[in-house]
Amino acid sequence: MYLIVVLLIQVVLNMLILLKGEWMNILLMEDDAVLSDILLDYLRESFNVDYAFNSEEVHKLLASKKYHLFIFDINVTGKNGLDLLEELRSYSDTTPTIFITAYTDTAYLQRAFDLSAHDYIKKPFELEELHARIENTKRLFNIDINEEIQISKKMSFCSLKNEIYEGGETISLGAKDSKLLEYFLNNDKRLITSEELTQNVWGYDSLPSDATLRSHIRTIRDIIGKERILTVRGEGYIYE
Repeated sequence: MYLIVVLLIQVVLNMLILLKGEWMNILLMEDDAVLSDILLDYLRESFNVDYAFNSEEVHKLLASKKYHLFIFDINVTGKNGLDLLEELRSYSDTTPTIFITAYTDTAYLQRAFDLSAHDYIKKPFELEELHARIENTKRLFNIDINEEIQISKKMSFCSLKNEIYEGGETISLGAKDSKLLEYFLNNDKRLITSEELTQNVWGYDSLPSDATLRSHIRTIRDIIGKERILTVRGEGYIYE
């Protein structure tokens, strides 16, 4: 009897792990240790949540992962949440964003909306209210956790998981290869310069050399087909 119970518990735990892999990815930036612990304990019951203490940690996480939603406190150590979002928007990052703030001055909220923030919540707040705002953002932006982009009839790409699917096979991509492919797919049939690619894909890191960029593009071509990414000598690339 004891063995059966143990096995049942293990099955349930495995199911929860699998289900959690399909949860919404959220990046939380909050430098209040007590509040961040409370938020993480609560939100991780329903979402995949990564935590950053400041903007530097946000950049490190964004270098290797993509998120459905940002939750940023405005007043944090170092670069504040508003300046961070402004920087991310300059890199064409359109991730929906909810701000946490203790400010009552509407000027901060106006700047947040000018920077394309999508919602805010004022301290102190109920955890259930934050959950409701997250679900509302998910609904408004029609966030599909398993969204895939079709490359061909038999091949698709999931940018959130950095994976390509073809004929039942899963091919894992490196973070930069995944971001490059996503940028090509979202900007097909037009000339994309090398400078544009490096600024939008390596925006958070030091810019790569031309040889490094060509190496990443060669890796993508080997997987999806050399004919899909055309080189325009001296100008850049076109995805078809």
